[in-house]
Amino acid sequence: MAGDDLFSGAAQERLATRAPLAARLRPHTLDEIIGQEHLVGPGAPLRALIESDRLTSAILWGPPGTGKTTLASVVATATAKQFVPMSAVTAGVKDVREVVEGARRLLGEQGRGTILFLDEVHRFNRSQQDALLPSVEEGLLVLIGATTENPFFEVNAPLLSRSTLWRLEPLSGDELREVVARGLAAEGAAAEPDAVTALVGLADGDARAVLTTLEVALALAGTRPVTLEDVERARHTRLQHYGDESHYDQVSAFIKSVRGSDPDAGLYWLARMLEAGEDARFIARRLVILASEDIGEADPLALVVADAAARAVEFVGLPEAQLNLAQAVVHLACAPKSNRVTVALGRAQHDVRQGPRGDVPAHLRDAHYKSAASIGHGEGYVYPHDQPDAWADQQYRPAELSGNRYYEPSDRGHEAVVAERLRRWRTGDADSVGVGGGRRGDGSGGSGNGPDGGGEGRGDDGDGADPSPAP
Repeated sequence: MAGDDLFSGAAQERLATRAPLAARLRPHTLDEIIGQEHLVGPGAPLRALIESDRLTSAILWGPPGTGKTTLASVVATATAKQFVPMSAVTAGVKDVREVVEGARRLLGEQGRGTILFLDEVHRFNRSQQDALLPSVEEGLLVLIGATTENPFFEVNAPLLSRSTLWRLEPLSGDELREVVARGLAAEGAAAEPDAVTALVGLADGDARAVLTTLEVALALAGTRPVTLEDVERARHTRLQHYGDESHYDQVSAFIKSVRGSDPDAGLYWLARMLEAGEDARFIARRLVILASEDIGEADPLALVVADAAARAVEFVGLPEAQLNLAQAVVHLACAPKSNRVTVALGRAQHDVRQGPRGDVPAHLRDAHYKSAASIGHGEGYVYPHDQPDAWADQQYRPAELSGNRYYEPSDRGHEAVVAERLRRWRTGDADSVGVGGGRRGDGSGGSGNGPDGGGEGRGDDGDGADPSPAP
């Protein structure tokens, strides 16, 4: 047994020196973590829970390389509970049941709780997640799940409702520079400024990616400082002066070309960014944003095409997915343009943030529960599907905001059809518009996005306040 321990210790020491740079530099304390100040900075909520050993079940959600596994390893060193790491890629229901039984014995014999860290929790299917639920619900297990996927789609609702969701953000350029500096210090090496800039620009907020590229570049450089050429060779690509400034300049040119309805320019900047090693996921995200920001209801299919391209990037990968991106660029560039959705959201957000916070009108309030009708909830609500044209002339906002107009559609593309429909509804000058008596709504029709509906989006960037129609 002693011999086994000796060999095990020697193996650990060798792994510590031979492990990838990203693994060797993994922080061991909260103070060593770079980024995620909103979670682990001084006075931040997650930090307080970890330091007081009062962490409850949690889901860590964020892009690759943002520190999910690192946070879990810090918890392992800070807690008095037993810490059991497990990967959902290789584990099954049998493994989960063994952990549960071990946790029950430990609690009964020593009074110690158990934390189960489940990496890639989204890879667990529904039945596997269900096997965890009773133990999490009764507090036998504290679950820490890590995922790069949207947990609202990938994690069982009952399990998610019993966990706190912590969102991790991509690292900033300055934070990635600090990561690179630590990597160079650990290796006793140096790098030229443009090489560091290239490393940071290509990482897309991913600390593990920047260290992986740095490690290859260090091997290529040998004893001399890492150069831009070393980074190019490490990424198997030619970096066309692709530093921070050039990165954002090219992205700006790309977006403005598509917004300006020039498919040839859009394709040129797409090809240039891909050739420079730009992350295809970043390009896809920008196209999805543009589809709503600069096209919107002028061509509702634009968002579908952009989203499909983004999914293809994940499913197919490069180099083939560059064709999907190119198709999206051409479609979006040739689509009629309108920023009216962007402007409308900005107006609505202004009222939400600075306007009066009126009450929900009584006729719109939830009338499902017992005695709701006795206090006037739902009284006077007109069910639109009972009306001609499925439209009812009733107030859908607080009275204080009833006259504020947010969405004013343009006359471009499909939005011209929307504009005419809204004109008839708002003026009531068409025979097809009726009000009628209707009936008390029971909510069975669900909720929808009508003329006064809200949504999620991003504000106008000031470059396309009044875009011109597409050719």
